[in-house]
Amino acid sequence: MSRIGNAAINIPPAVTVEMTGSSLVVKGPLGVLSITIQPEVKVERVEQQLIVKRLGEEKRAKSIHGLTRSLIANMVTGVEKGWEKNLELVGVGYRSQTTGDKLTLAVGFSHTVEIEAPVGIKFAVLDNTKITVTGFDKELVGHTAAKIRSVKPPEPYQGKGIRYSGEYVRRKAGKAGKVGAAGGK
Repeated sequence: MSRIGNAAINIPPAVTVEMTGSSLVVKGPLGVLSITIQPEVKVERVEQQLIVKRLGEEKRAKSIHGLTRSLIANMVTGVEKGWEKNLELVGVGYRSQTTGDKLTLAVGFSHTVEIEAPVGIKFAVLDNTKITVTGFDKELVGHTAAKIRSVKPPEPYQGKGIRYSGEYVRRKAGKAGKVGAAGGK
């Protein structure tokens, strides 16, 4: 039995859920999200809760069960409270700034890198080195944060680059020079 799939999803008072056919639409104060429900599972509304049930015991039905419940729970949380990802710039002279809905990064290249915010995503910069990506769609927030990180991922020798807040970067030892290897006798 799927422990995640069997858990009920509480619907807050500020959120409305509409089911039409195989699609589920979640509306809240921050936005509107929708999902197509797979035919292996069924979503039922019982008062102020949603319950996801699987219709068979096949392997695909079991794997879709917990996934569907998690996606719907993330949608409900997103339209009510929103999601955020924090990134840090580590390196001398690395900085960022926002202008409108664009994020400008100076991370050691000969040029600055501009990233435009997708619809529903907002950037915030603190201290020129801390970036916060916020939005109501968890997948889009994570994808946008990963796109920012991919501009200059942290390198293992000095640890410079863009990393998630709290991310551990495994460091490697540099070259260990040999004694007398510089052409001496």
